[in-house]
Amino acid sequence: MCEGMGTGQTLYEFSAVRNDGRRQALADYRGKVLLIVNTASRCGFTPQYQGLQELYGKLRESGFEILAFPCDQFAHQEPGSDQEIQTFCQTRFGVTFPVFRRIEVNGKRADPLFQHLKGRAPGWFGNSIKWNFTKFLVDREGGVVKRFAPRTAPARIEPWVRKLL
Repeated sequence: MCEGMGTGQTLYEFSAVRNDGRRQALADYRGKVLLIVNTASRCGFTPQYQGLQELYGKLRESGFEILAFPCDQFAHQEPGSDQEIQTFCQTRFGVTFPVFRRIEVNGKRADPLFQHLKGRAPGWFGNSIKWNFTKFLVDREGGVVKRFAPRTAPARIEPWVRKLL
């Protein structure tokens, strides 16, 4: 679960728990372009992990990071433990970007980070997230620039990322 200070200016006010249990201050990503994604390992969009890893491999050295937040709110498509999720991501797709603990992105128990992201970049039908692999692009100052639908392939996001790098 993420914790925030409540002022809602930038995502740097939040922290999150990584998959291994370590708390990560999002301020540690200050100055980087971020793509924050709610993920799932049993979803039709799960192969996007490969595209995300390819994008990460291309642009990481330029100051780009991907932060993955597994979520089981959509058709029970992320039922595994945090360790099972990490193992799946690494062995199946070679994921090297940070994977955080499983969270909720909608409803009363929605993670504060995702409340912030949704508030800054609402979707077509309001603030809720409709499915796994919704992506939020964040600039180097922590401002939410754009929200991408689950169907948007990571390769189609690359030009947007490059503009911010």
